[in-house]
Amino acid sequence: MSDEESIDPDDIRKRILRELEIQGFKVNPHIKPPLESKELLKNIHRRKKMERIRHHRKRLKRCLRAVKEHTINGADLDPERIDLEIREILPNDGDADIAFWWDLVWWSLPHTKMYGRQIRLLLWDKGHDSPFGLLSLQSPPIRSNVRDNFLGIPEDEHDYWINQGMYAQRVGAFPPYNDLLGGKFVAMTMVSNELREIYERKYEGLRTLLKDRILPARLLFVTTTSAYGKSSMYDRIRYKEDEIGEAIGFTSGTGTFHIPEDVYQDLIKFMAAQGKDVSRGFGTGPSRKLRLTYEGLQLLGIGRLITHNVRRSIYVFFTVNNFSDIVKHEAEPEWKDYSFSNLFKYWHKRYCLPRAERIDRWRDFDSQEFIRNAEALLDVT
Repeated sequence: MSDEESIDPDDIRKRILRELEIQGFKVNPHIKPPLESKELLKNIHRRKKMERIRHHRKRLKRCLRAVKEHTINGADLDPERIDLEIREILPNDGDADIAFWWDLVWWSLPHTKMYGRQIRLLLWDKGHDSPFGLLSLQSPPIRSNVRDNFLGIPEDEHDYWINQGMYAQRVGAFPPYNDLLGGKFVAMTMVSNELREIYERKYEGLRTLLKDRILPARLLFVTTTSAYGKSSMYDRIRYKEDEIGEAIGFTSGTGTFHIPEDVYQDLIKFMAAQGKDVSRGFGTGPSRKLRLTYEGLQLLGIGRLITHNVRRSIYVFFTVNNFSDIVKHEAEPEWKDYSFSNLFKYWHKRYCLPRAERIDRWRDFDSQEFIRNAEALLDVT
């Protein structure tokens, strides 16, 4: 008997319901997540995070040497000496290992594979020779009612304009910089001239896969979502008189993070046995896993469980002052002139140094203890 033939749909259905119960969801008959508790929501994501860490354990262990060499204690950090630079992460270099390790280990939201166009930036503190934060961007989801209605994009030109934006999948600062409002500066980097220039250099003249056409290599906007509800990191970010970033609504609460990977793989086998097209990989689109999961749950009679109802705030960061005129009247972009160095100087004076005076907990970060705990995590997963 083949693997496909041995998959019992009743077993998959029971496993999904059991996993949801373990994560703290209630199903009656729709999913109800634990409300008003970020800690409970973090617990929901923790299972998926540990799943990712187990899968990448060997590489994470290989990355440890570089991570240990460059992680700084809070007690050794002098906020006055912070001096940031922006580095594009390239495959197989030391920065890639450091960024990969922090991506999987530091955030409570699990690491997810990137799709389509990709730019990964590591912000580095030259003053202490230490990684400061990570910004990872990918092609945006093709459809988002909240985003699309806000942007006012004509339906017949939808993919043309959406593909002149990107989605920030990972945005944040590492300890001890996170306690100095470092995450706000990583978010500010989304509107920097340097990011636009990297985008233009990387995607100038490239043809799209599906429609075989060359789109303008212009990064007009970046969208992102909060981890849990509204985000204090994204709210009220300013550069001088300009507000950077705007909350435009909430996600629908639909996705796949609550379905464990081993259950998903068995769901794929079950669908294949039913004669369904379960092709994945390059060219099938960034929402392929969502579509396959939904179709599989539909086959099991529990399609409603694709909606987990964990809603996140959606934010848009424009790199132009006249986005609406560009779309409606084909106007030339009026670029916001925000150099990385000027953004940094403003953040350092406006956010970082006052924060360092107000609180002390950034001094308490013990990098050796943090890494020992991470090593123990790798050993038990």
